[in-house]
Amino acid sequence: MLTRRDVIARVVLYTLLFGGLLVVVGPFLWMLLSSFKPEGEIRADPPTWWPQQWTLTHYHDLFARLDFPRYFLNSAIVAVLVTLGNLLFCSLLGYALAKLNFPGRKALFLTVLGMLMVPGMVTFVPQFVLVSNMGLANSYAGLVLPFLAGPFGVFLMRQFLLSIPDDLIEAARVDGAGEWRIFWRIVLPLCKPALATLGILTFLASWNNFLWPLVVATTSDMYTLPVALALYSIGQNRIYFGLLLAGAVVVVLPVLIVFLVLQRQFLRGIATTGLK
Repeated sequence: MLTRRDVIARVVLYTLLFGGLLVVVGPFLWMLLSSFKPEGEIRADPPTWWPQQWTLTHYHDLFARLDFPRYFLNSAIVAVLVTLGNLLFCSLLGYALAKLNFPGRKALFLTVLGMLMVPGMVTFVPQFVLVSNMGLANSYAGLVLPFLAGPFGVFLMRQFLLSIPDDLIEAARVDGAGEWRIFWRIVLPLCKPALATLGILTFLASWNNFLWPLVVATTSDMYTLPVALALYSIGQNRIYFGLLLAGAVVVVLPVLIVFLVLQRQFLRGIATTGLK
């Protein structure tokens, strides 16, 4: 039976959790509701939560003023290719660092850890120069190749693979299985939680990436959705916040769908990665 102290503790805990939920969800809820407000109401001071006059004008402008299918397709192609590349290459590198013995393995892992501490802006200019010199600017290859494998993904997969028993892999080797067969048939199916976690985080980062596509894509037909929204929501002397908010809602939806589909594996991967 709960004591008075336990009841008070639960009330305080649930109040704090509810307050934290409001802090996290509040901006997204305001963004969604404001996308249905007229432009003047969005700029009203003080701001309002509930629309006084509902309108679909911003969504109509979003699809009428922008080549929305083209920009959406560009974002989808880039995000999917980057995600698939990270799932493949990061799992391969993670397996090598976790389960294979070769000279320089520790030094290579320390290099991966060192890359985690290097800010992305430090390598931004060298990456752009390299992509330009290779003639890959304003192409899908230029948008995708620099992000096909990241140090965080390698570290995540390596930590998860450490939790897989070595005896399982040794038994497969004794039965005559090669490393490729062990990786594809035994190791990879056991990595679903970590792969789901890495997939969601990579897809989210790539889908929302703004600065790199803005620099690499030099013509409008290669713009991704965040770049197109930022450029076309700015008028001569003003910013069209309604168009920007409606576009933000559309940008968030694919990420939300991916998370809802993979949330169980995502939570399991977060809970189990790094236990060993």
